[in-house]
Amino acid sequence: MNTPRYPRRLTATAATATMAAALLIPAIPAAADAGATARPAHSGSCDLVDSTISATSTVDAERTSQFAEYGNSGAGWTGGDSTYSLVLEDGRQAWFFSDTFLGPVDADLGRPLSTPFLNNSIVLDSGGELSTVTGGTPEAPASIIGPTAEGNWHWLGDPELNKKGDVQVPLLQFERFGTGMWDWGWSANRLATLDGTTLELESITELPSEVGINWGSYTLSEGNTTYVYGINDIDGVRSAFVARVNGGDLTKRWKFWDGERWAPNEADAVPVASYVANEFSVEPYRDGYLMVTQDTSELFSTRIVAQVSCSPTGPFTVAAELYRTPETGAFGSYGNPNVFTYNAHEHPEDRDGDTLLVTYNVNSFVPDDLYDDVTIYRPRFVSVELTVTP
Repeated sequence: MNTPRYPRRLTATAATATMAAALLIPAIPAAADAGATARPAHSGSCDLVDSTISATSTVDAERTSQFAEYGNSGAGWTGGDSTYSLVLEDGRQAWFFSDTFLGPVDADLGRPLSTPFLNNSIVLDSGGELSTVTGGTPEAPASIIGPTAEGNWHWLGDPELNKKGDVQVPLLQFERFGTGMWDWGWSANRLATLDGTTLELESITELPSEVGINWGSYTLSEGNTTYVYGINDIDGVRSAFVARVNGGDLTKRWKFWDGERWAPNEADAVPVASYVANEFSVEPYRDGYLMVTQDTSELFSTRIVAQVSCSPTGPFTVAAELYRTPETGAFGSYGNPNVFTYNAHEHPEDRDGDTLLVTYNVNSFVPDDLYDDVTIYRPRFVSVELTVTP
């Protein structure tokens, strides 16, 4: 039986410590108004970083119901994480998931132990109708990007369209180094190119992987430039880095922000934001840039925050709390000390003025929980309305 690997991208030693800490952190129920924080401590060349930002956040009932009904039907995807999204050239919205459960679903909303488990999949939204894209066959579904000959698996980063309309997806490759539950870790960054219509895998190429940065946390295309964000731990602080590719093709030459200029060597990259999650988003907002991320300054934080900057290269500073996830811990909505939330980010194609669509993931340290209750391992959809006061 395949089971998810928890928690995502933690080392074996970190996993033991953080699992114990999860039992001690209660969830705080999500408030309708998450409130404002003080202004950032520094000024910049844009008004955004010197403004006060507040947020009013509510569950996006329509999107939540859409995915719940589809998942509960057992017709395809029944749960997953990462939850990146992209509008294809033909107008369909594609939702990209890493670890994925497929149907069936029992009448009591549990999963049979024999249910298929994949490392990546896509859910297509075609005018409100959802369908699942996998590799393999209907009788024997498989991950779209399958394992290597050595058994290494792939989780998906944030996808982008190239100039041909094909989908380029950064990949994080992981491998096992022992037989224990947590004996696995990141080994390389790669890039998958999918056909823009069928979403079938066309090719896999290598990406920079020399210094331990996990690239693909987010991609931002502006004009002829694509920025690629990644994460690495610096003295125990999960930090964001950024690279740049000209021409809209991630197979081309990358350059890395070294704090002053775009340098040719990955080793020159420096952090542009601190206490970010493995996955986050960076998008233009007002006259600056808005980062949405889960706060990692505390273990298993329920806080989703906004960081702001005048440039896609940062520096980013925390400007507001956007939402508190209600599911985490023994005092959370599941009443389960093993449940936690992670990897919040925005979906810019669904932004409406100052109102954002934000998702985050829910999981459990105990795999049996995900078989007992299919509703746990699914994204949550939140509508966040921002108010910016100069």
